[in-house]
Parts: sequence; structure tokens; C-alpha cells
Amino acid sequence: MSSRTIIHVDLDAFYCSVEEKRDPSLRGKAFAVGGSAEGRGVVASCSYQARAHGVRSAMSAATALRLCPPLIMLPVRMAAYREASHQVMDILRGYTELLEQISVDEAFLDVTALIGKFEPGAREDAARDLALDIQLRIQEELGLSCSVGVASNKMVAKIATDFGKAAMRGGNTPHALCLVPPGEEESFLAPLSVTALWGVGPKMAERLNTLRIGTIGQLAQWPERDLVRRFGKHGHELAQHARGIDKREIVTERESKSISSETTFARDVQDWEQLRETLVEQAESVARQLNGQGLSGTTIKVKVRWTDFSITSRQLTLTQATTHLAVIVEVAVGLLATLWASEAEAPIRLLGVGIGGLSPARQLGLFDDPVSENSAGEELVVDESAHDGPAHEEPAHQESSGAESASMPSAAESARREERQAQLRDAIQLLEARFGAQVVRVGSRLPPCED
Repeated sequence: MSSRTIIHVDLDAFYCSVEEKRDPSLRGKAFAVGGSAEGRGVVASCSYQARAHGVRSAMSAATALRLCPPLIMLPVRMAAYREASHQVMDILRGYTELLEQISVDEAFLDVTALIGKFEPGAREDAARDLALDIQLRIQEELGLSCSVGVASNKMVAKIATDFGKAAMRGGNTPHALCLVPPGEEESFLAPLSVTALWGVGPKMAERLNTLRIGTIGQLAQWPERDLVRRFGKHGHELAQHARGIDKREIVTERESKSISSETTFARDVQDWEQLRETLVEQAESVARQLNGQGLSGTTIKVKVRWTDFSITSRQLTLTQATTHLAVIVEVAVGLLATLWASEAEAPIRLLGVGIGGLSPARQLGLFDDPVSENSAGEELVVDESAHDGPAHEEPAHQESSGAESASMPSAAESARREERQAQLRDAIQLLEARFGAQVVRVGSRLPPCED
């Protein structure tokens, strides 16, 4: 099988680049896009001049200003960034329809068909020329800079982009290009830190370091069988990735994975009623988005960021998809209650609720249960997949007894009752709208039947 050619495109300091295009006087200055320090906002993006002072994305605005007092803080203008992103993606689709947009400022392109037209000895130069052409068009037509990685698969192409950016230091826009020829993936990766690999976060890196594995090359030499024994399925993936193997195809249409709502408090909150009210408001937002998009979901998740910036989240998967607010509220409140209690009711900096497992909503029968009778034994998962600080040591587990699982049946039962009542109200409203206000009456008030 011939090698693929994958290009990874990453717009450089994208939000800041859009702001510089709007206001050229910002060029060469230390500035950031994000929330204000007074509102406990965070940096969404920062110029490379700001990065030279230690400012980074996801850093609190207050910390950024301490590191760089002359830092200019600008508000987020998502509409402008989305429009610029659409323009970039339109340019990329001009090269191939095999495009996978993974964020507002990143995308993969499979250009195997284009490069395959060249003789084998000329394909490396052709891939480099194509990457340069992409950079040039985005720069000339949109005034935006991007860095590009080229390789035989998605993972190595992405790492190549990051490697190219890191090599272009000095406080200037990188506009980097890094190409990894087919067959050289493993040697390219070998000297890099294991943290460059997908799926290796701080915790996994720490576990690998206990085995004296610090580089990807050292990981590639470790017996795969032992990695599988220690890390399960993830061990197999680590072994494959360390050798530069990634067989994932381009996904041309990325479906929405989840819908969520989050709130960062101006001051850390330790009051249950305030937390509950915030969670209910967030659940209402999630339910509106679900219904507005004609979707339903099965996995309800609560996310908490503590005062030390660590993040912990818990989720419950229902046996049947739901769209109803009552179900989301009851499950989310139950999850938050157990999560907060497990942390001795510690102050909370950020609170969020979301729903995943999305699919097109279907019209349930009038008395269908959104949560089946055995849902009290559902798997309760402590999800540590997303964290930007020292996460709490809480491995995933399945609840079968104890106070935590005992609290869930009442929440599920209440959710079922609310769901059935909501369905009944909806059905009555539909009938009354179509056939009149008196079409549905209480049975005891009906006149007796005539023989």
C-alpha cells in the first residue's frame, strides 16, 4: 500500500492575527485576547511578543498582567474569528474535499491523490511545494499566518507542525513548515518528549517516567506486551504511536460531540444554593440548545474547577436518550452533590454541565421511560480526560453500593416522573391546539356512557 500524504494546518496566534488585521497598530506589541482581570477572565490567545514575557493561553488574565504589565487585553470577538475561519477552510477545500476541521484554527487535509500524480522521487518536493502554496494563499488572500506539518499520517503531521513552531523562537510569528518523509516517522519522533504524543498527558508522562521512559524513542523500544499489561488498550496505542503509526482516516464531517454550558465565578463559591441555581440555569441552556438543534443525548456530565485550577468531572449515562430539562437537572444536581461532598464541600471556581452521546431526537411514546428501571446501577464515571491542572486522583469506577449509588435511584425516579409529566403536558397541548381546549378532560368528569 502506498504512503498517504497528510497536511496539518495550524493558524498562528489566530485570534490575535485577526485582531492585528483589524487594527494594524497592534503589530509588534504584547497583547492578548480574553476576559478582563477584574472579571477573573483567562487568556484565549496572545501575541508572540506577549509569549516572550511568559504569557500563555489558558492563563488567568491577572497572572498575564503580572508577567507583562504593558499587556493590552482585548475582548473576544468570536463572530469575527468564525468568519475568518470559514474563509480559511474555503481556501483549504479548494485543494481537496478530504478536509477535517478539528477546531476554529486547525485542520487536516488528505492530499494523497494530488501528490500521487507525481513520480515517486518527486513526491516529497511536490508535498513541500503544496504546503508552501497553502501558506502563501492564506497569507496573501486573508492576511493570516499559518504553520504546516506534512507527514504520512495525522499524528505525525500534527507533531511536525508543533515541532516546526517550537524551532522558530524569538518572539515572532513562526510561519513554520516541517515535512517528515515517509519511512522516517520513527526516527523523527525518537528524540522528542513522550508528552508530544497524543494521549500522553502529565499523569501518563509521570507514570512513564517511573519506568525511565522520557523520550518517544525510549517508549518505542519498550516491549509492547508490557505496555499493554500496564496500561491496557492504551498501552497498544502508545506502542503504535511511538513508532509513528497512526491509521486514522480523515473525518470530513465532524459531528457535535456534546453540548455544554460553563460559568466561571467572580469569587469562589461554597454555597450549595448558589451552585444549584447556577447548575439549573446551565441545564436550561443545554436543554434549549438540544431542542433547537433537534438532538437528544444520553450522557450527562458535571465539571468542576477548584481553587487550585485542577478539574474533576463526573458523568452518568442513561439507557435512553433524553431532551428534557427535568432529567438533565435531576441527574446533574445528583452528580454535583456527590462530587462536592467527596471534596469536603471545597470552594468552586468554575462549574459546568453538559450532555453527550448526541443523536437526532425522536418522538417518544406518551409513557416511554427516558431512564430505564435498572438505571440505578448505571456506571458512574470519574472523567479525567480534560484537565489543565493537577487533576484529582480519582480513577474511573463502577458504583454498586454505598452512599453515592444509593443517592441516584431517587434522582432517577424523580427524573422519570418529571419526564412522564412533561410528555403528558406536551401531548395535551398538541391535542388542544389541533382539536380544541375541551378535547382532553379528567375521566371522572366525563358524562356517563349511554347503554
